[in-house]
Amino acid sequence: MTTDTAQRTDEGTGTSSRRWLLAAGFVVVVVVYAGLSRVWTDTESAWYRGLDEPPYQPPDAAFGIVWPLNYLALLVVGVLVSLQHPARAPRLLAVLAGSVVPALGWAYLFSQEHLLVPPAVSLAVAALITWLLLALAWRVRWWYGALLLVYACWMTLASALSIGFAVLN
Repeated sequence: MTTDTAQRTDEGTGTSSRRWLLAAGFVVVVVVYAGLSRVWTDTESAWYRGLDEPPYQPPDAAFGIVWPLNYLALLVVGVLVSLQHPARAPRLLAVLAGSVVPALGWAYLFSQEHLLVPPAVSLAVAALITWLLLALAWRVRWWYGALLLVYACWMTLASALSIGFAVLN
């Protein structure tokens, strides 16, 4: 079955309430992700400020610009897939949730527990799963995957930063 045929087949699958329930699932996962990341990540602590930074550390302002756009991209793709291709949404939602868990693990382990190696491993896993998320979204519609490209690149950079912090400290 070609991608176009699969897309046409998906469009007629699922009741309206199921579509909205799937969309709500994406909203919940992204809101929990954003909220817990905000609560657990502390870049102002004395511990964090005392770490040697990798030379490729972006300026602090970049984080405040990129993360809201990443969350927005995740929401847009998740809701669109849920409403337009509900047969594909559960897998995407599961993969998103599967990437969020280790990403939040990084936030907690790094900023709250002040560990270096376990969070680096956790974020590397999250980055790998994020590329799977992008590939699955791309298979539904290429531009869904394109919308997640910045997020996947940012997660890869973040994992490289975390590894850099572990190596330098």
